[in-house]
Amino acid sequence: MICRRETDSTIVLQNLAESKEIMTSRGFDEMEGNDPQDNDKITYRELLRRVCRFANVLKSKGVKKGDMVAMYMPMIPELVVAMFACARIGAIHSVVFGGYSSESLTDRLLDGNIKVLVTADGVFRGAKLIHLKNIVDRTVEICKEKNLHVTAVIVVEHQMNLLSTKRALSQTNGSDKNTVNGYDIDVSWNPDINFWWHEEMTKVSDVCEPVWVDAEHTLFTLYTSGSTGKPKGCVHTTGGYMIYGAISFKYVFDYFPGDVFFCTGDIGWLTGHTYIVYGSLLNTATCILYEGVPTHPDAGRYWEIVEKYGVTHFYTAPTAIRTLMRYDDAYVTKFDRSSLRVLASVGEPINRDAWMWYHKVVGEGRCPIVDTYWQTETGGHLLTPMPFCTPLKPGCAALPFFGVEPVIVDDDGKEIKGPGKGNLVIKRPWPAIMRTIYGDHERFVNTYFIKFPGYYCTGDGGMRDEDGFFWVTGRVDDMLNVSGHLLSTTDVEASLMGHKSVAEIAVVRHPHPVKGECLYCFVVLKDGCKFDERIVQELTQKGKNHTHGQRKALLVLLEGPFFSCGSKKIKVLIAVSVCNIKPLAILFQEKEQALSLYLQGGHNQTSWQLDYWTKQLATPVMF
Repeated sequence: MICRRETDSTIVLQNLAESKEIMTSRGFDEMEGNDPQDNDKITYRELLRRVCRFANVLKSKGVKKGDMVAMYMPMIPELVVAMFACARIGAIHSVVFGGYSSESLTDRLLDGNIKVLVTADGVFRGAKLIHLKNIVDRTVEICKEKNLHVTAVIVVEHQMNLLSTKRALSQTNGSDKNTVNGYDIDVSWNPDINFWWHEEMTKVSDVCEPVWVDAEHTLFTLYTSGSTGKPKGCVHTTGGYMIYGAISFKYVFDYFPGDVFFCTGDIGWLTGHTYIVYGSLLNTATCILYEGVPTHPDAGRYWEIVEKYGVTHFYTAPTAIRTLMRYDDAYVTKFDRSSLRVLASVGEPINRDAWMWYHKVVGEGRCPIVDTYWQTETGGHLLTPMPFCTPLKPGCAALPFFGVEPVIVDDDGKEIKGPGKGNLVIKRPWPAIMRTIYGDHERFVNTYFIKFPGYYCTGDGGMRDEDGFFWVTGRVDDMLNVSGHLLSTTDVEASLMGHKSVAEIAVVRHPHPVKGECLYCFVVLKDGCKFDERIVQELTQKGKNHTHGQRKALLVLLEGPFFSCGSKKIKVLIAVSVCNIKPLAILFQEKEQALSLYLQGGHNQTSWQLDYWTKQLATPVMF
């Protein structure tokens, strides 16, 4: 496995030579980092050596079979090493997306009673340096206040690698304050619980015999948003998950030895777990692990990597495609993409315009697009075209993968035969289905199996056309898909309602040209409270805690008291106004004339309406 790091970090696993090493028998990984000149290489043999060493590090910190270890890290080889090290000793890994806040990280540590955490000192997102260690320090403090005492935080020295410089570490307190190239690289340090990765790796052997577990032993938990406001820890087991990941990788992507696979997803989501880490490496694949964003240093970044490594398979999200479509096609066409054989999409339904651009511009009209549908809960693909086999329809999830039996049912749970539209459910289990929600099996049953008894409820609407092909029509609950990530309107509402000055909240979804969907969060303060800079900052931070820290929501601050009706009616009315549906009545106490004009006039002029709304009636803030 070779790891090569470049600007906007990438790791490429490339299959080069035969070896007699156990498990990882051939190939190498190349890593592209945030700096295009930053390169590293790791052979599969070297990967095994590092995994064994870090498994011994974990054991030295008291980790044993069945314990859970959290990872809050960028897309670097050490993350893959840490995951495999847990698997080698029968521990359970729980990867937390590196864009989450300290509050979100805390929730996951508390839920899993996690006392050992692996992180990095910092990471670049584009040109911005994010101090991950500071976020972890705050998390440790909050956990301590809630009676969870983190015993070990193992830190990868990453930000200095990105800055392409070296520094001497203090042997007394582990910290020295420096500024390099204008960036503050100071790392706070608690010698009682903080340990440098590279120092710990020198203290242990590179021999670690694997701990044998049975097929249903928990391999990992991964948290996804829940409609009740509390994230769900999806439990995936060793045997079924690995088999399904390996088989679906091989056949859905039509992978052959010598191919080069590039998935732009993050390992903090299940796409990265299944199709960057487990599915790919179980096939001894040549893979690219990419740390950066698609537009840094410019919009040609992905295609530069495709040319450089001869990528044959490219797997990304519609949000990334729509983002890149906004730039000149020259960013794509100036790079050689003749190596590409299969294009794939994941995370959300892909709209026709994005599909056609992806097919014609990126794939030069010759590469099939594998539009995969699946979920964190499913472990792997449920619906997907098979390249070079399935007729392609833009935006269509096509047909079920091996062993999956999808069904369309009406709201009463009655199966719809032939063409029809309704709720997408699955009739029988498959190997990679999640086994439970960590620590709450009752919630697992109630969430997925009560609404339609005898079926797994996906929470998505579906349609089957006259050819028997399946189309995913979107969420049928209060979840929404933003840039391929599920968010809960209930979750965001609960977070904002937690502010002491808030009286009313209404969070609704709204179409977004790039992200697919976004949130509109309408906030009314209690009597006597006024919007000031402090309240705006506090509400914005609370919103960031539940939107992955990205600009995916509009916080609309309304001067109150404003509503006279119950919260459900408020939400219905605001949904009507944002979605441009003519309401039956105006329920506001004040400014009825202005609102009436807004709601009833110019329904085909969305931009004018939103501009009028924000200027006349509210103060908008993005978070």
